[in-house]
Amino acid sequence: MKTPSTAPSWKPDPETVAHANVTQLAAELGIDTYENLHRWSAKHRAEFWGKTIDRLGIRFRTEPDVIVTQPIDPRHPEWLPGARLNIVESCFQADPAATAVIYEHRGEQGEMTFGQLEALVDRVAHGLHQLGLHRGSRVAIAMPMTVQAVAGYLGIVKAGGVVVSIADSFAPGEIQTRLELAGADAVITQGAIHRGRRTLPMYAKVLEANAPRAIVVEPEPDQLREGDLDWEAFLGPTEPFEAVEVSGDAYMNILFSSGTTGTPKAIPWTHLSPIKSAMDAHFHHDVHPGDVLAWPTNLGWMMGPWLIYASLINRAAMALFDDAPTERWFGEFIEEAEVTMLGVVPSLVRHWRETECMEELDWSRIRAFSSTGEASNRADMRYLMSLAGGRPVIEYCGGTELGGGYITGTVVQPCVPAAFSTPALGIDTIILDEAGEEADVGEIFLVPPSIGFSAELLNRDHDEEYYAATPPGPHGEQLRRHGDYFTHLEGPYFRASGRVDDTMNLGGIKVSSAEIERIAIGLEGIRDAAAISVPIQGGGPSKLIVYVVGETDADLGDVKDEVTAAIRTQLNPLFKVHSVIPIDELPRTASNKVKRRELRTHYLEG
Repeated sequence: MKTPSTAPSWKPDPETVAHANVTQLAAELGIDTYENLHRWSAKHRAEFWGKTIDRLGIRFRTEPDVIVTQPIDPRHPEWLPGARLNIVESCFQADPAATAVIYEHRGEQGEMTFGQLEALVDRVAHGLHQLGLHRGSRVAIAMPMTVQAVAGYLGIVKAGGVVVSIADSFAPGEIQTRLELAGADAVITQGAIHRGRRTLPMYAKVLEANAPRAIVVEPEPDQLREGDLDWEAFLGPTEPFEAVEVSGDAYMNILFSSGTTGTPKAIPWTHLSPIKSAMDAHFHHDVHPGDVLAWPTNLGWMMGPWLIYASLINRAAMALFDDAPTERWFGEFIEEAEVTMLGVVPSLVRHWRETECMEELDWSRIRAFSSTGEASNRADMRYLMSLAGGRPVIEYCGGTELGGGYITGTVVQPCVPAAFSTPALGIDTIILDEAGEEADVGEIFLVPPSIGFSAELLNRDHDEEYYAATPPGPHGEQLRRHGDYFTHLEGPYFRASGRVDDTMNLGGIKVSSAEIERIAIGLEGIRDAAAISVPIQGGGPSKLIVYVVGETDADLGDVKDEVTAAIRTQLNPLFKVHSVIPIDELPRTASNKVKRRELRTHYLEG
């Protein structure tokens, strides 16, 4: 297997390094390099999280007895025992006149200050109480990432309730599954979703999902079901709301895995989970007060809640655009909102590169990009960097059950496109091969614990899911399974190669689907690809099937020979492609992950 170059495409200048939050923390501790800072944070976890909580200014009604109970149980640590808080109070410590939200909705732009957003959050909390929803009530949000969605989210949490996160793209059956898994008492939704020139039903899908009482933003005239409420009629009085005080381990959000392999996992976030999100933004994305963060997302994917806490706890603003990010109007919004950190998924960047829709815009305010959700392509990331005059991309890999990332980057290290440069602060990682030995290529395991890491699932055995049958670390450490396949490159750099579940054994050689897809996408005429393996009846090596999406007007007639030749040249001369199947679009989840199970079914039934 060829090792990609680790030559950086960006190096931090002295001013960037001096200004960085990680540099300030290292100086406070008397630590000379970032690498030594990470080692310290992984070895002294209680001290690290204590420093982080102080830097973020997390507000407690009752201070914790200690940061973490000793001795630490890696599987079930007790973080901040004795603490009483409501995490929403930590979101409103900026100047009330400072900008909290910049938004564009149906072509109209606006801004909202911290004071105005908090006032709207209080009206939501009052409205919930007027409906008889109280501490512990579970209220779903199924709508795009708008000001109302953000205010609804924070209002539910401030009232002591639990948000049930549902992606607006889900079909009624998927919505119903999540409502039932979480036991939702009510739902906040929207009459319709507007995407460019299209109007898509939202409230109608919620009704078809047999939803409980609904609060509807912008309903159509005479559309509401009996007992449902228009958003404006739902809002309570314009007076402050006293945040409901809870323990740190109280639920505040139920999120779901993408559900590509069956019933999704129901993952509870507590009032401590946002501390992890805010830490990742503070140190790894170098977010400062007054920054503006944008990430095309919604509350059904963990990056929606992440964006809320990453921005507001750090006294920064979020930029919300609830239309399609695939068109130039999104880029114009990023320019006008003066975004300083823009998050993406790699397939979105690929689309921008192919269509050239984001070129010649003024993205000079952007100091860093971030990329997550799938393995990145180096050429696409270099292109993304060029759109802002060569700014770095912070690769960010994690999960809903972690509250953020476990491997990422910083602005004080050189940026190698599509590569990670460090485990997240406060944890460590180990790559093991199939024999359980440390290796440069294999499955990556986490060395817990960390604030933000889940300790339970609502509908699965948590220990079975993440700890059962995991090998011990080289020094006997308890490891946590996450399921990603990684390659350690030269120096501090790593490359993601997809999910372990998506690795294939081709003639006795293990390879990730992402490696094959990267090569296919690099061929002329192919803009997207997904590789799967299908077992042969009666045994023998699995068949390699590659689904490809062609560029406009591309002739994919002899693409099988090209794909086979490229894979044999760049990966292994023994690999054989059984079939290359053109498809209009790859099936993807709400968080943009390819539904490989669906492709296998398509192939076997086709």
